[in-house]
Amino acid sequence: QVQLLESGGGLVQAGGSLRLSCSASGSIFGINAMGWYRQCPGKQRELVARIASITRTNYADSVKGRFTISRDNAKNTVYLQMNSLKPEDTGVYYCKLDASRRDYWGQGTQVTVSS
Repeated sequence: QVQLLESGGGLVQAGGSLRLSCSASGSIFGINAMGWYRQCPGKQRELVARIASITRTNYADSVKGRFTISRDNAKNTVYLQMNSLKPEDTGVYYCKLDASRRDYWGQGTQVTVSS
């Protein structure tokens, strides 16, 4: 059974920073990529950032230059450093693990950015 444990969400003022973490545990066969998605109020879930390797990352246009994704393969952990946060970044952030057999989702962590 694979579990994804997210942490780091919370309330922050506009311009502030937060760091999200997601650790995967259990029997994982072949991690292809890990990433973060978010669902903002009234919108569909969208990709925020994804990392397949240190040289293979992609970001949503809205977060480029502000967010940085990184990964610790030894710990099966992915991080999302979020700087210069804006109120429109408010939403539930979900961790996703793309494995060779199937994909896994975390339970989500709330990020609220006040203006």
